[in-house]
Amino acid sequence: MRKREEISNVRVPAEPAEGAASAGRRSAHLRLRAAWMYYVEEMTQNAIADRLGIGRVTVVRLLNDARALHEVRVSVNRDLADLLQLEFALQEAFGIKEAVVAPLSGKDADPSLPIGAAAGEYVSRLLRNDMRIGLGWGRTLINALPFVSERAVANLSVVSLLGGITKTKQYNPSEFAWQFARLFKADCYLIAAPALVDSVETKRALIERCGLKDILDFARRLDAVVVGAGAMSSDDTIFRFGFVGERERRSLAAKGAVGDLLCHYYDRKGRLVDHPINEAVMAVPIEILTKASVRVLASGGTHKTQAIRGAIAALRPTVFITDEVTAKALLTEGVRSE
Repeated sequence: MRKREEISNVRVPAEPAEGAASAGRRSAHLRLRAAWMYYVEEMTQNAIADRLGIGRVTVVRLLNDARALHEVRVSVNRDLADLLQLEFALQEAFGIKEAVVAPLSGKDADPSLPIGAAAGEYVSRLLRNDMRIGLGWGRTLINALPFVSERAVANLSVVSLLGGITKTKQYNPSEFAWQFARLFKADCYLIAAPALVDSVETKRALIERCGLKDILDFARRLDAVVVGAGAMSSDDTIFRFGFVGERERRSLAAKGAVGDLLCHYYDRKGRLVDHPINEAVMAVPIEILTKASVRVLASGGTHKTQAIRGAIAALRPTVFITDEVTAKALLTEGVRSE
């Protein structure tokens, strides 16, 4: 059941504050109808779109506007102390500056949805003028898009940290970066090459002769990076869509790989494994990512605990966003390993 929320009295200011000006131009009546249907009647966003004769994207924006204009007051019927305790425990256990733990409805629920929501809200608060932000890819980050607060950010630069994955347009790193950049009217920079090439020589030629060196140099000056960790399961996105084959997956696992960051495969201590894929990946290297002052790792799923621990060791994130079930599993494993 959706968390309980209350609709407060409508108060439309004479001069909307900055960030809410565009929201105020939309119909207050339509906005409040959408909010009532969603929070009180617990209708789905698709059902609201059908009822009001508008698109689902418009429904998402109306709901975000209602929150931004303080027309919706949130009252969560659960003890948040447990989540806060998990956040503090993660920060202590892994030396992370800030942990964000999202509630999960059950052990079998898809964690990418609440983690994506938490990541979208966090990144919305993070962005500022003249910022350079690098983005990874994957289902969790795609799920963050509906929860990102759209607004213009002056001189914002968005960099896709990984080359293209043509077999899965839905989760293509370049497509995700473009969608994100459009929300903020930002400049978008892409690695115009496949995520994996056939040899080190091809990679070197693309970097030195095809202008990709400029993108990598630009990435050295990133203010923030937002990435997810991939696991070694055959159900993981990159394996499920066949971009990396089953034989390669098995050989990576045989080398000790437990997960990947931007198709850089690492062991449980966060060290890159000795494998040809790590030499042929067209992505910003992990050591460059660690130079960014804000490093956000958004990932969850109990099948990913080894991958997440390795990613934390490799990336040294300043912010870790996960779900409560994964958080408990990570902390329990940590106690057992001591």
